Amino acid sequence: MIPLGDNIPSRRFPVVTAILIVVNVIIFLLEVFFEPAANQMAQMFGAVPANITTQWTNPLTLATLVTATYLHGGWAHLIGNMIYLAIFGDNVEDRMGRGRFFIFYTLCGVLSGLAQVLAMPTSRIPAIGASGAIAGVLGAYLLLFPRARVRTLVPLIFIYTTIHLPAVLVLGGWFLVQFLNGLASINMNVQTGGVAWWAHIGGFVVGMILMPLFRQKQPPAPPTYVYDGSRYWRDDF
Repeated sequence: MIPLGDNIPSRRFPVVTAILIVVNVIIFLLEVFFEPAANQMAQMFGAVPANITTQWTNPLTLATLVTATYLHGGWAHLIGNMIYLAIFGDNVEDRMGRGRFFIFYTLCGVLSGLAQVLAMPTSRIPAIGASGAIAGVLGAYLLLFPRARVRTLVPLIFIYTTIHLPAVLVLGGWFLVQFLNGLASINMNVQTGGVAWWAHIGGFVVGMILMPLFRQKQPPAPPTYVYDGSRYWRDDF
């Protein structure tokens, strides 16, 4: 299932979400441009669990928990993450406010990376991608909008159709898949399929825990408009 949109309108333009998407795309294009050095970039800026467990006093090593969230392993990895961020990030940003949302997103990325480190402390495979941070956004969204409906693309043998599903089903199902694969990766002691499942699991749980601390007590008021005789203009800028 691929989410295409939801029925929750944002009260204001999601500036931080848009900037995060643009930055991730630009950095990925740089990765593509410097493709011969892509592996070195992943080792240098990705979160390598074995390095973090043995060099946890080194600030540069700990910084990889942040830099890793802006690297991606391929087009599918990038596009999939950005779709989820675009659909669910705007509403969470709307409820938290721009500054709080950015801090929340970054914390989810860091703590989700630590979850992967705890699950695979001796792994030398660099964990990269915004998935952990976005998983935190999904966890927050689930608590903030449990009755939301998500327009979802569903494959039916040789055709595709779109249906509206409850957010609880879409995001709950997503988390269940991550959890089952995470258990499998522990049993096999490998990062199955090149996916840091425990970063996804940790990010989702952390997002649910942190959401009440970052949610604004009162959501921002909807924009107002002024009519100048020919058209309406927003006056909230």
